Amino acid sequence: MYQKNTIHTDQAPAAIGPYSQAVRVDNTVYISGQIPLNPSTMEMVTESFEAQAEQVMKNLKAICEAAGGDLNNLVKLTVLLSDMSYFAQVNAVMEKYFQAPYPARAAFAVKTLPKDADVEIEGIMAL
Repeated sequence: MYQKNTIHTDQAPAAIGPYSQAVRVDNTVYISGQIPLNPSTMEMVTESFEAQAEQVMKNLKAICEAAGGDLNNLVKLTVLLSDMSYFAQVNAVMEKYFQAPYPARAAFAVKTLPKDADVEIEGIMAL
């Protein structure tokens, strides 16, 4: 039998639906998709795509830390974009937060994201 625990931090946005910020099963943490919500105000960051991507990375970082790890423990990411024209920009922002060896990753353009965000990222972390 595995042990399942939820992860929560006030340093990342509260869930806006019936889900947890993250769930830890044994040494694996599954992090819910993060959009560019400011955790203090629960308002969307909208100044630019880069600002949105930076907020998403800050949210992911806070959840990783609340789970007992950091961004370097992420082994898989899924990046959802409102438009593939943001692909190079999301790569540039991610380069500020990750060093090799990088996590595995998939990136998709989707029709719509929650709250009309331009980026959402979910992750799997190994501790």
